[in-house]
Amino acid sequence: MPWLQVKLEISPSIAEPFEDLLLASGALSVTYQDTQDTPIYEPELGTTPLWSQTTITGLFEADNDMKAVEHYLQQGFETLDPTTSFPKLHIEILEDKDWEREWMKSYQPMQFGERLWVCPTWCEPPNPDAVNLMLDPGLAFGTGTHPTTALCLSWLDGLELNDKSVTDYGCGSGILGVAALLLGAKTVLAIDIDEQALKATNTNLERNQLASNRLQCFLPEDAPHERSEILVANILSGPLVELAPAIASRVETGGKLALSGLLANQQQSIVDTYSEWFELDPCQEKEGWIRVTGTRK
Repeated sequence: MPWLQVKLEISPSIAEPFEDLLLASGALSVTYQDTQDTPIYEPELGTTPLWSQTTITGLFEADNDMKAVEHYLQQGFETLDPTTSFPKLHIEILEDKDWEREWMKSYQPMQFGERLWVCPTWCEPPNPDAVNLMLDPGLAFGTGTHPTTALCLSWLDGLELNDKSVTDYGCGSGILGVAALLLGAKTVLAIDIDEQALKATNTNLERNQLASNRLQCFLPEDAPHERSEILVANILSGPLVELAPAIASRVETGGKLALSGLLANQQQSIVDTYSEWFELDPCQEKEGWIRVTGTRK
């Protein structure tokens, strides 16, 4: 059965009540999209900001009376924003598909560095003799598709990790910590502020048939203060600057550091902050994102 998709541009000030209108008119789901493709990288904690012009989309079953839906939405819009003309509705027919299979096509095995592959569980590893990390997309950040994750995975692949201790600060899905173990690390301390991330990390540890005692997950306030030989933090520039003393204190003298989650224009503030504790290498860039690495003084 095909579906009908209704799109229109609205002000973010009425986004939530207009979402209620769409659901009341029969929409099965509602999504938001930035009309002008202006990313919001670091919103304030506890906020859900929208863009200056938001495209809102409602998905309807094909047998809905769309003239009645449009009339209902127009009446509701005039109540919400009487000073603005009702925007034009764009109604599209979506062909029926096996959406799960369509989604799965988006994730294929990816290689990072010389040895490491990240493979979804429904795919055979292209090179069975490689270091193959089995991981499916989930609720926590980190599948290898984002440039910052790719930068960190390639860095780990290029290190000698045998019997090393590693801290994954802001572990997300656990992809970096699990990769470190598969590449030879002895232990990993995984830290994240999100309990869902800690659950995802443990799930991916089990999925890769690694011993549970080799990776320990903690919320920041519960994490033991241990120094490691390798620390990787793929978070955002604000927290990286704020947490710099705490992060630096977790790396032993001569230990290696990698920081990512950074835009190219945020490089200088990170370099200025971390040069107090680390001899920093030239930054690496990928698609406008950067990775900062260094050695603890």
